[in-house]
Amino acid sequence: MTAHNQPESQAASAAEQDRGKFHRRPITPAEAQRRIAGYVRPAETEQVRLEEAGGRFLAQTVTAPHPYPHFRRSGMDGYAIIADDLLEASSDHMIWLEVVDNIPCGYTPSVSIQSGQASRIMTGAMVPDGADVVVMLEMTETRVEQERTWVGIKRQVEAGRNITPIGLEVKEGDTLLEQGACIGAGEISVLATFGVHTVTVYRRPQVAVFSTGTELLSVDEPIEPGKIRNSNSLMLAEQIRAAGGEPHLLGAVEDDLELARTMMMNALAKYDLVVSSGGVSVGDYDVMGDLVRSGEVEMLFNKISMRPGSVTTGAVKDGKLLFALSGNPGACFVGCELLVRPTIRQMMNSTHDYLPEWTAQLGRDYSKINSFTRYVRGHVSVENGQVIAYPALLDESNVMVTIKDSDCLIVIPPTTEPMPAGTPVSILKLAVQ
Repeated sequence: MTAHNQPESQAASAAEQDRGKFHRRPITPAEAQRRIAGYVRPAETEQVRLEEAGGRFLAQTVTAPHPYPHFRRSGMDGYAIIADDLLEASSDHMIWLEVVDNIPCGYTPSVSIQSGQASRIMTGAMVPDGADVVVMLEMTETRVEQERTWVGIKRQVEAGRNITPIGLEVKEGDTLLEQGACIGAGEISVLATFGVHTVTVYRRPQVAVFSTGTELLSVDEPIEPGKIRNSNSLMLAEQIRAAGGEPHLLGAVEDDLELARTMMMNALAKYDLVVSSGGVSVGDYDVMGDLVRSGEVEMLFNKISMRPGSVTTGAVKDGKLLFALSGNPGACFVGCELLVRPTIRQMMNSTHDYLPEWTAQLGRDYSKINSFTRYVRGHVSVENGQVIAYPALLDESNVMVTIKDSDCLIVIPPTTEPMPAGTPVSILKLAVQ
């Protein structure tokens, strides 16, 4: 049925939809992030064993149950003695002390040290009471007389040398890790040191991922004329996983409004977050853009003043966020890093939500001009003490191959002039896998 044959109310509705499609009001990337953050709901928590906690985010602050070290610890193989016993020691006068104990690592001293005595001690072993210095083995001589062992020392050593005091690194009650910390190798080492064998973490946000487009093939299908493989879904899944979420690949749907609607609504009902790729432009078959404007979800924005990905769209339904990203791989990648990644991390109260921002110098001229902020894929190098950012030679939104070669996004502000090499720029550092 053509428009002029439709009932007046239907024709008016179609015209209104078209106006919404073609007349979008852009907001800044920062405003888009702010609007999204207002709807983020914290994930539930769960307990996991420490060996399974890598990559998870702590749901509570952890404090030290005891000091570390919790005993005075020897920093050397040698002898634990009293420093004052060496006041008369010199190259011409050796002081002899009786060895009254042998302390391997992992054992406790059997006696306290008195003046004139020494204990043989190993690195990391517990220093006996009374001793206030450990003399390194290389500075000593030994002799045995009538089944008694003596150690000789020709040098004065100040008190405290080669002894790690109680609580040098951590005092009892000190904060070990803040809520929201991402657990890596160092964090696991700290927690294990203090006997924290189970930790309370945020549950990984469950994220639905699907793509729209009749042209999409699954990755295991043979290539066909006019078709492309659905690489965006797998790319998004890896980005989501790296952010701390758990992706659920729902496949691809054809450019059919009802099929896309069913997919979107089912995903919003079942998962914590929904991310789609494709169908957000102004073409006749851009179904996600039509769905977000349909009133079934609350649209937060459908245009951002950025390149690539200006048509990136955000919406919410029943407190759950929907991200409809561009089908162009470069734009899809950038939209996920700028919007989806921080959302996932905010759900787990991460201490670092957004990509870290550095200052660098442009490594080569950048000639594109635009009224929108550009996020240009590139790579970082340190040269003569300067951070240099090189823009990718191919950075169109539909270019896929340079994603793998990029470790940063170079932020090019709106400009009417080309930017020469050497210009100071901000960069957003991407995580390197």
